[in-house]
Amino acid sequence: MKLANKIGVIVDSFGIGVREGLKKAKEVGAEGVQIYAVKGEMDPANLNAAQRKELKDYIDSLGLEISALCGDLGGHGFQDTSENPAKIEKSKQILDLAMDLGTNVVTTHIGIVPDDRNSAVYDAMQKACEELSQYANSMNAFFAIETGPETAEHLKSFLDTLSSKGVSVNFDPANMVMVTGDDPVQGVITLKDYIVHTHVKDGIRYKEVDPREIYGALGYEPMDHGKIAQMVASGEIFKEVPLGEGKVDFDAYFAALQQIGYEGYLTIEREVGDQPEVDIRKAVQFIKRYR
Repeated sequence: MKLANKIGVIVDSFGIGVREGLKKAKEVGAEGVQIYAVKGEMDPANLNAAQRKELKDYIDSLGLEISALCGDLGGHGFQDTSENPAKIEKSKQILDLAMDLGTNVVTTHIGIVPDDRNSAVYDAMQKACEELSQYANSMNAFFAIETGPETAEHLKSFLDTLSSKGVSVNFDPANMVMVTGDDPVQGVITLKDYIVHTHVKDGIRYKEVDPREIYGALGYEPMDHGKIAQMVASGEIFKEVPLGEGKVDFDAYFAALQQIGYEGYLTIEREVGDQPEVDIRKAVQFIKRYR
């Protein structure tokens, strides 16, 4: 198997700011970067046209490109109708910024898709995603939902209700392994028509858990949120680990991406650990072995 996909890195994983993170991404061998664009210096409200051009030129000067922006607005995604108008507007602004910076992908979390299609929460999420889907589709762009909170099959059934693929998928195999126990390889096949960006991350699941305990959900009150949070922090439920040390079968995962004709980025995400640069360097080399 010979992978032709470019390797990306989430700049924020280095924890040293955007500009220094960009330089570090180049240094470790990445070809592209994903950047959080929700607040601070990357908030769309804080970047005028001249600043956007300057930033794009700087990224170009490093020989990098942006694989995607991260536009996750937290909370319960788009489950709350009272919050959705503001979140939808902010999401559109982030996509506009993405286009100005040379990428047409914004990754996000939309909240856990309920099982009950007739529920108010499902309706709120469906309407919000339909509006975002139409907006993205109008400029040949995508809001990409990160996998993990629900199974691939359930996520596909939700996406199939939308009128376009303007809302698609950012495939994260480790989230699936760690939270739902879903099979990432089968997940790639199930979601093949929607995958526009991917994360390369590894993890291990130790105990079954209700995804609502991890991601939260509107109206859901955990029995003991503090205890669950402590178990997550201590790695009792699941644990993110360096590539190749977890339960993601990367031989089969990369082969599945190849099988469906995925040509986008393989973007390294490292959310834990006290040596992110060391882990990211190793991850770049791990992926390069497949080239």
